[in-house]
Amino acid sequence: KHDAEDEFFYVVSGHLDVDLEDRTVGLDPDQGFTVPKGVIHRTRAPVRTVILMVEKAGVVPTGD
Repeated sequence: KHDAEDEFFYVVSGHLDVDLEDRTVGLDPDQGFTVPKGVIHRTRAPVRTVILMVEKAGVVPTGD
């Protein structure tokens, strides 16, 4: 989780799963999802996937 910043994921190709505490959001090409600050999450790609991830420079992408 990131305490001070949101994080945005956009799928260019492939498939990305974003695991949250209560659900999993599946993203296909041309779909995006914003993880609000403070929400515990994990991303995984079951197939080769290209994504665009937007976050502030201070976010540590490997987690806290």
